[in-house]
Amino acid sequence: MMTHVNPEEGKRVVDLDRAHVFHSWSAQGALNPLAVEGAEGSWVWDYEGNRYLDISSQLVNVNIGHQHPKVVKAIQDQAAILATINPNHANDQRSEAAALIASLAPARLNKVFFTNGGADAIENAIRMARLHTGRRKVLTFYRSYHGNTGAAIVATGDPRRWPNEFADGHVHFFGPYLYRSSFWASSEAEECERALMHLEQVIQFEGPASIATIVLESVVGTAGILVPPPGYLAGVRALCDRFGIVLIADEVMCGFGRTGSWFAFQNFDVEPDLIVFAKGVNSGYVPVGGVIISDDIAATFDAQVFPGGLTYSGHPLAAASIVAALTAMKDEGIVENARMIGADVLGPGLRELQDRHPVIGEVRGLGVFWALELVADRSTREPLAPYGGSSAAMADLLSACKANGLLPFTNYNRLHVVPPCTISVDETQEALSRLDAVFSVVDRHYVGP
Repeated sequence: MMTHVNPEEGKRVVDLDRAHVFHSWSAQGALNPLAVEGAEGSWVWDYEGNRYLDISSQLVNVNIGHQHPKVVKAIQDQAAILATINPNHANDQRSEAAALIASLAPARLNKVFFTNGGADAIENAIRMARLHTGRRKVLTFYRSYHGNTGAAIVATGDPRRWPNEFADGHVHFFGPYLYRSSFWASSEAEECERALMHLEQVIQFEGPASIATIVLESVVGTAGILVPPPGYLAGVRALCDRFGIVLIADEVMCGFGRTGSWFAFQNFDVEPDLIVFAKGVNSGYVPVGGVIISDDIAATFDAQVFPGGLTYSGHPLAAASIVAALTAMKDEGIVENARMIGADVLGPGLRELQDRHPVIGEVRGLGVFWALELVADRSTREPLAPYGGSSAAMADLLSACKANGLLPFTNYNRLHVVPPCTISVDETQEALSRLDAVFSVVDRHYVGP
């Protein structure tokens, strides 16, 4: 790892940023962004020579790690051959990328529509479901995030939806979340049964013949890394089959190795009708997303025009990065590594931290996709920050992470531990050691017995 200590350049970068860059999801005045000089593998460093272990994978997208040489080379080589092309034309990299993606999906999903990212992939999946069924309504979890475009942000359940509710036909419902059960459940089996009963009631009251699709993150990501209990996704699939509803699996964050499987729904032996992807398919090296389409939905548009398209659909640089990333993930056993790290190192290590630090109320996850639910009191489960907000305790956590050389991903009262799928055993143990030091600071905010 080559670091170049140059604080003056770092200051120049930040000054230019603050003068001209408008940041997402932020009040602009108080921002003080980290100026990143470089990255490699699981590490990121700034212009002052500080190195950080990236347990956020940036925005939970750098599944293959930073600067994977095979992916970087593929982008460079493609730029020299064909940097861009009208998506109406065929090009070798887009064809190969689509074939590789389809080969990982269930046998009845064989077509891929490429987009620029996850949000517009959600938009187009919803459009396909509506046109295929002739229905309008879209059902999604309250605890969810699906993107920041017209329908995607309204499909989202979290508070970012509130100022953006301009699309119509969206209905939210409660998914399973045993730690904070909406159904007074005391076991996973009860939570599953009652959550499915709730969903069936919502379907009945909304009118089954009016519902085009149920859109679910196979494992809920930003809203809490909520792993569905056994039988839940199969139950949703059965309801969709019963009422003729299209099941869309949002795999933007949880797909391509993140849970220790190629797709998160494969952990639960369920097949969706449409799969939405982005992030992990090429680790975000070039912006890209897409929809994997079942044969029956694709057939709807054999004679009927699909009314959607993007100038950069299947962009050659993005497609080349997908081919290289998926090939490297297969050749290097990266998905298997994520599964092993979660089962043997990260999961057990996080539970040991929970035993030592009372502020950790619950640990949950799969693969390299974990959340720590932080509480001020384990007996009441009072969150360390309110829903939709932050707190002094979470500010202390962020400061302690930076001081201990960690790049974290936090949301309200949670710390998400989501390193690259390529993280090594030694790096994982180093991350756990640093988190132990972080929680030694944060524990002072615990007020329970």
